Amino acid sequence: MYNRVGVIGNINSIMALKAVGVEVFNATSADQAIELVKKLSNGEFAVLFIEETLAQQIPDVLQKAKTKPYPAIVPIPSAKGATGFGMQGIKNDVEKAIGTDILFNKEETTNGR
Repeated sequence: MYNRVGVIGNINSIMALKAVGVEVFNATSADQAIELVKKLSNGEFAVLFIEETLAQQIPDVLQKAKTKPYPAIVPIPSAKGATGFGMQGIKNDVEKAIGTDILFNKEETTNGR
């Protein structure tokens, strides 16, 4: 139970993860990603990585998935680069958990410093 790790995304971006034991699932559209998230949230996967570009298209599905302990669904950058969606999600989760932004809080400086 909960002993598998998978990744959902464009096969060209995610295939390299197969070399380290991650199970890869090709998805190029939001509909495919939704179907895979639902199918893979069956109690066998501890972690599902999903390309940020797909994750941005299915925020409701991801929010619903966060209500369950497993699998943890983690947005990751594609081969084209990061969109910032994954980091924003982490920031929001930390703020919700502790009540303040301790990770990315940048203090405004005065007097040119």
